[in-house]
Amino acid sequence: MSKSLFEKVWEAHEVRKLSNGQTQLLIGTHLIHEVTSPQAFGMLRDLGLQVKYPNRTFATVDHIVPTKERVEPYSDPLAQAMITALRENCEEFGITFFDIGSGKQGVVHVVGPEQGITQPGTTIACGDSHTATHGAFGAIAFGIGTTQIRDVLATQTISMGKLKVRRINVDGELPAGVYAKDVALHIIKLLGAKGGIGFAYEYGGSLFDNMTMEERMTVCNMSIEGGARCGYVNPDQKTFDYLEGKPYSPKGAEWDKAVENWKSFASDSDCSYDDVVNINAADIAPSVTWGISPDHGIFVTENIPDPDDFSDPEEKESIREALEYMKLPAGSPIAGTKVDVCFIGSCTNGRVSDFREAAKFLEGHKVADHVTAIAVPGSEIVAHLCEQEGIADTFREAGFEWRGAGCSMCLAMNPDKLVGDQICASSSNRNFKGRQGSPLGRTILMSPVMVAAAAVSGEVSDAREVFQVAVGV
Repeated sequence: MSKSLFEKVWEAHEVRKLSNGQTQLLIGTHLIHEVTSPQAFGMLRDLGLQVKYPNRTFATVDHIVPTKERVEPYSDPLAQAMITALRENCEEFGITFFDIGSGKQGVVHVVGPEQGITQPGTTIACGDSHTATHGAFGAIAFGIGTTQIRDVLATQTISMGKLKVRRINVDGELPAGVYAKDVALHIIKLLGAKGGIGFAYEYGGSLFDNMTMEERMTVCNMSIEGGARCGYVNPDQKTFDYLEGKPYSPKGAEWDKAVENWKSFASDSDCSYDDVVNINAADIAPSVTWGISPDHGIFVTENIPDPDDFSDPEEKESIREALEYMKLPAGSPIAGTKVDVCFIGSCTNGRVSDFREAAKFLEGHKVADHVTAIAVPGSEIVAHLCEQEGIADTFREAGFEWRGAGCSMCLAMNPDKLVGDQICASSSNRNFKGRQGSPLGRTILMSPVMVAAAAVSGEVSDAREVFQVAVGV
């Protein structure tokens, strides 16, 4: 019987069916960080339990770690306490820890792939919603809560209901200046922030076939913003080429065996899906958000919605609420909206390719006088490569602050926060109320190149016009 990758991976990791209809699912790889793990380790101690398979858990620090202050003890006692606790827990239970200064620390969803820990055909869990990122490698990866972190540490399993699978085909070529981030925002706009509830998203079509691994990671990362529990791309030669030679990838004869096994997990060409969505890549343009939900998206050339144009009372009220919070005039162009802060980084767009692309267009330009612009590499490896290639210098010369690796302003559980009702052009993944550290702060999501254009112009702008070149080719 033909099966999708989701079905194959699920069945390969199914321990048993539970009486409540859920499945006890083996978790092949467990990733942890400093914010969601301390309570789980505390629960283990209370129960007198050990970590069942410490070799399957990997830790790093990212959420609360300061990006500007890199010498300990940190001025924030909570950050220091959380990081110290993770160090002590990893040492006590024998867990591999990528600490600050190791050359391997970074955002957990950047570190896993670059170390070769993320592999096809596996189940991956982490106490972070954007664990879906790892699905770019043909894994089934999802975020879990603190009690489930405890369960994985103690048993290497969780209980979970099986998901439906929606295939999202995007075919054709993207226009110049359109990036993977625009694809993600477009899909979420089309299907809605709740459209994926109960689903795993399988991304396919010629566009995904031609995407780099880092581009695939960007789209899979934002599956959760569309309501899906996870998102994935079938593994192919690009996947294997990316993983070959990575520290935790199989070596020698084991590599060839692993690749053959990984290939077997790809969805069968004649398998069936619970739903199929087809999108033409040529229809996608540079996209930005205007509201307080990731599906509040429009092309940068479009106008902000007017609630009076909608008949559904609930939709009308939702738009009114968003515009009131964002302080944006209904029906006006989104382009030209003044920005105060510009942020390039996060698990969505903090990889070396993101900085390379933005640096190409930043060279020779300066950040607008009224704008604070920060660039935060997703890992110490990304930071090192950017220094080595002169990318960090390009950002500095343009007027960006170049920071250390971490989650930074994506969720602002660290000193990188908006102040008052500042508006931020951000390459991150969420534009919820207060997401970037201030209860009044406003977020506009966009691609890294679009953030660079906003930084230079001082307002939401079409990067194709700001840089007066064929962007993205």
